[in-house]
Amino acid sequence: MSRIDRRACLKGLGVSLSLPLMDSLGWAGVPAGKADKPPVRLGFMYMPHGVIMDQFWPSSPESFLSSPPPALESLRPVLDQCVVMKGISGVPIAPFNGAPHALELSTWLTATLPAPEKRNEINIAISADQIAANHVGAFTALPSLELATMPQTWKENQEGLNEGYYSHCSFSSPTQAVPAEVNPRNVLNRLFNKQGGNTVASTPLSELDRGLLDIVLGGARDLRRTLPVSDQRKLDEYLDSVRSVERRIAAIEARQKEAALEKAGVRASNRRASDSPPIEIRIPEGEKRSEYMQVMCDLNILAFQTDMTRVSTYIGSTPNGASYPELGFNDQHHSNTHHNNDPEKVRKIALITEFNIRQFAYMVKKMASLREADGTLLDNCIMMWGSGLEDGNVHTRENLPFIIAGKGGGSIRTGRYFANTRGNQGDLLTTLLACAGVPNDRPVGIATKQIAELKAQA
Repeated sequence: MSRIDRRACLKGLGVSLSLPLMDSLGWAGVPAGKADKPPVRLGFMYMPHGVIMDQFWPSSPESFLSSPPPALESLRPVLDQCVVMKGISGVPIAPFNGAPHALELSTWLTATLPAPEKRNEINIAISADQIAANHVGAFTALPSLELATMPQTWKENQEGLNEGYYSHCSFSSPTQAVPAEVNPRNVLNRLFNKQGGNTVASTPLSELDRGLLDIVLGGARDLRRTLPVSDQRKLDEYLDSVRSVERRIAAIEARQKEAALEKAGVRASNRRASDSPPIEIRIPEGEKRSEYMQVMCDLNILAFQTDMTRVSTYIGSTPNGASYPELGFNDQHHSNTHHNNDPEKVRKIALITEFNIRQFAYMVKKMASLREADGTLLDNCIMMWGSGLEDGNVHTRENLPFIIAGKGGGSIRTGRYFANTRGNQGDLLTTLLACAGVPNDRPVGIATKQIAELKAQA
């Protein structure tokens, strides 16, 4: 049977949909004559303000898998596919000691401080995700995918630093921050590669859009008849997932539209007068932050599964401004981090940390359930969750919390906790790039070495 190019896609009237990996497809960028091997994908997911340390770090390497700490409980089913390392230090922030929140996110993937003499403009370093995108981006439709839960508009001026440092982790050059997308409809449009015309992000999926999707899926049915049985099953599962994501986004938009009409005094449905009015839904938070974040995680998975991109970042929330009513309280995340050991504030921060890690766990567990080649999608990914502070109460950066999930195509040996790692965040980023097969002629930021124990051969 002849091979179909990995970049093949289903097309119809200006809409294209990339195909999942199937036995009859080949990966872009694989040298002729060599066996196809799925590429390694790199994903980074961020939470600000640090963690409650005694609820995050495992009690010992021996108990890591069997008795994880409360913050990691949601990862228990896939802990054997994770690595946790204590001892990764952040970038020392002097001379910006009064700007911990401007630097916690901006240094996270750059491992570099902004230029002190140019504080009021972006001048830092290319970030690790963009280093990877420069290497693998030529093989995919999107060199990288940047997602965020909240608009990147926080206004503050700690130490005179540019406001862009508060809400960006990706930098394509020292002077160019990469904006992140907060609207799942826009992300889906990018993945579907709509051609021509300006799509209004807040407009619900139109009947024409649905018709175009039907045409594309009709093409999938035609393709299905030419595939072996094993690939037919993979194609079916993939198309089901596309439909599922589309339905979830359409449902969020429908609730938004109804809430807006109700707010304007227009009856939007046949609800009984005694019924409570529909809640007002706002992208990016959606009806529940967890629902919104899971939709964005699904879009990340879809982009990796279809090889639309091999590099992603997801800013779960930015420093300041985030609250979690879904957890039973409306206090802002940041205000609770300065808890001074108040038990109630500590409890809330622990819940926020557990919540954010649960969304990461949602994504990596789904990746672990998706077959790819001889393993799973997660086997061929390196997914990093972390924060730019160790302890938000006092802004320490000596033991930044990081979780690495995925085997990186066999480059990482998982199921381990290192209680005494010696290295900094630049060392970690440099190591992850190497594990992903990204050549780099210089260390990332403050790096001085690679962390050998993370690698499979260590």
